[in-house]
Amino acid sequence: MPTSTRRARERASTRERIIEAALHVLETEGVAALTIRRIATDIEYSAPVVYQHFANKDALVLELVAHGHRLMLTRFRQVAEEPVIDRRMTRIAAEYVRFAGEHRHLYEVMNGTAVDADERRRAAEPAIAVLKELLATWADAHDVVLADPDEACEIIWGTLYGIASLGYLGTVGSERAGRLAEEALRAILLGWRTEEPGNG
Repeated sequence: MPTSTRRARERASTRERIIEAALHVLETEGVAALTIRRIATDIEYSAPVVYQHFANKDALVLELVAHGHRLMLTRFRQVAEEPVIDRRMTRIAAEYVRFAGEHRHLYEVMNGTAVDADERRRAAEPAIAVLKELLATWADAHDVVLADPDEACEIIWGTLYGIASLGYLGTVGSERAGRLAEEALRAILLGWRTEEPGNG
């Protein structure tokens, strides 16, 4: 194996260890405990090694946000295998809320002010694209014309965000939040199905 190839693999492996260690700290202790020095200690490297991969804590947090959205996207794609479109939509709602409950601190960072709003949106875009595609499929299946598909997607995303927040903050609990999310999505979709054309 060429030296350059080995070094590239070692570098990729080190970066992966940094991300895994950072995720562990974030998930168990929250973002306040996440420091470059702490991560370096946890992976038994010096801080400069971590800085070779991430310029600062903000860059590391941004990578965790992107990682969180990739995890969510994986769940969305699994749901997309559901053959019945209405069930597919409600399962998306349940999975979104479940993700928030299972990854509370990561979810908070994914949706909080630790990362710039444009960066958050960019990281969320692939998951939002899956939701938009599902919504378009649902609209076609029910002969629904959505006046503004992007706005419709934001309505769903915002509704799920609100209910997920009630769940992971303990206001209603994660299990109930999942049921509420499914009910809310059913109500929204029913509203769009029964809305008179031109009144949207």
